[in-house]
Amino acid sequence: MRGVVKRDEDIGQEVLEGLQDILGKLGCPGYAHAPHTADVLIVARGQTLEEAFEKAALGVYEVITDTSKVEPKEVRLVEDTGMDIYQLLYRWIEDLLYYTDSEGLVFSKFKVEEISRRGQGENSEYYIRARAWGEKFDANKHEHRTIVKAMTYAMMDIIKENGCWRVQFVVDI
Repeated sequence: MRGVVKRDEDIGQEVLEGLQDILGKLGCPGYAHAPHTADVLIVARGQTLEEAFEKAALGVYEVITDTSKVEPKEVRLVEDTGMDIYQLLYRWIEDLLYYTDSEGLVFSKFKVEEISRRGQGENSEYYIRARAWGEKFDANKHEHRTIVKAMTYAMMDIIKENGCWRVQFVVDI
């Protein structure tokens, strides 16, 4: 209906309903983009946490371009730590976006070799070691979709459900 302004609560309810719809259809492993008011909500599943992180990265790069046209010509090693698993997910995606921003790379293949917890008590941290393969973005070869400006903590969740890991978060576009 034209001229109708929706309240914030209505928009939030639409996002949650869209997320529930996506979750009902998303297999394991897999990824999807759920409806969001202004940005993109990435939802990914994997048999392992590592696989869920891989699918999450693929979901991010599908926002940027058609990853089926990105050849794995160059590889980048990502090693990072986080004070918890949420910060580790944040840093994983931000590290990949750094290569996109600084080197013009887009990725299509991801292998998370290790996610572990190191140390004990207050001194413990989570660690990730992973590789991403891709190539420099070429407008003649790669579809230009949407620029992903940043990773966010918005709607971030990491949960194991029904024998499958689910990660979700919003990227700023």
